[in-house]
Amino acid sequence: MFVKKLIHPEYFQGNHQKKNYFEGWYYKLVSEDQKHTIAFIPGISLNPKDAHAFIQVFISSKEHLETKLKSYYFKFPKEDFHYSHDRFFVSIGTNYFSLDKISIDLKSDQIKLYGTIQLDQITPIKSSILSPNIMGFFGYLGFMECYHGVISMSHTLDGILLINQVPISFHHAKGYIEKDWGKSFPRAYVWLQSNHFKDESTSIMFSYADIPFLGFYFKGLIANLRYRDKEYRFATYNHSRVKKELIQDHKVQYILKKGLYTLEIEAESTTSIGLASPRNGMMVEQIKEGLSGWIHLKLYRKKTLIFEDTGYHAGIEIMK
Repeated sequence: MFVKKLIHPEYFQGNHQKKNYFEGWYYKLVSEDQKHTIAFIPGISLNPKDAHAFIQVFISSKEHLETKLKSYYFKFPKEDFHYSHDRFFVSIGTNYFSLDKISIDLKSDQIKLYGTIQLDQITPIKSSILSPNIMGFFGYLGFMECYHGVISMSHTLDGILLINQVPISFHHAKGYIEKDWGKSFPRAYVWLQSNHFKDESTSIMFSYADIPFLGFYFKGLIANLRYRDKEYRFATYNHSRVKKELIQDHKVQYILKKGLYTLEIEAESTTSIGLASPRNGMMVEQIKEGLSGWIHLKLYRKKTLIFEDTGYHAGIEIMK
C-alpha cells in the first residue's frame, strides 16, 4: 500500500492519522465559454478541537469586463468522509470526487451548486523509482510538514453544473487536479498553474517554497512543464537552480536552469480572494488565491528558444 500511494498520490494518505493532520484535493474546472473558473477543494481536518470534513468552493466569473471572485466553505462531520483502498474516490456527504467523475450537491444560504461532470484523458506526471511523484525522493520521507501531489496536468471535462439554478456548460472544457496533505502549508511560497495555452498540449505547474527540514529551512522548487507530450521538470531534487526570483505584489518572475534548458516565467494575478488553509491540521489560516491570472513562458535549449506561450485562467498564490 505504501508504494501504491507513492505512485498514486490521489489516494487518501491519512488513514493512520488521528490528529494535527489535513488532506485536501484541488479540482480546477474552466467552463466551455471560459467565463467561469471553479475550484472544488474536498478534504478533511483531523485535530482535537475541530475535526471535520469540508468542501471549499472558489468561483471566478467574468461579468462584462470585470472578474468577480467568491469563496464558500462547506463543513461536514468527519464521519461523512469516505474513501477506498481499492480505487480512488472521495465522498463527503452526497458529493463525490474521483478520476472519472465529480458529483456536486451543495446548498447554503448564499449558494446552491448541483451537477455531475465527467473527466477523461487524465494526464499524470511521469514517475520513476527515484521520483515516484512530483516530490521526487522527498516523497519517501515520512516526516515532512507538507506533501504535494500532482494528479492530472490536464484533462477534458463534460457536463453541466447548476449555480443557483443557472446552468454552466463544461462540454469540451479542461480541468486540472492536485492535492496537499500533512500538518501545515509552508510559511512562504509561490504557486502557479495553467493549462490554457494556444498549444492545447501545454500545461504548467510551479511551486517554490520555504520547506522546514530537520530544524532548518530550505528553498524547495518544483516546476513541471508539459509541452507536446514531453515533460520538462525543474526541481530541487534534480539539481535545478533558480537563477532569478522577483516578487512584486501580484506579479512574479523566475528564471530556472537545469542542464541545457532554461525556463523563464512571468506571471500576474489580477484578482485574489481568501481561502482557508491548514496549521497543525486545523483550517484556521488564510491564503490569497486568484483564478484569472496569466503565465508567460519561454523555454530555451542552450540559447535557442524552443517554446514561448502565455497561459490564461491561471491559478496563482503568492504568500510572502
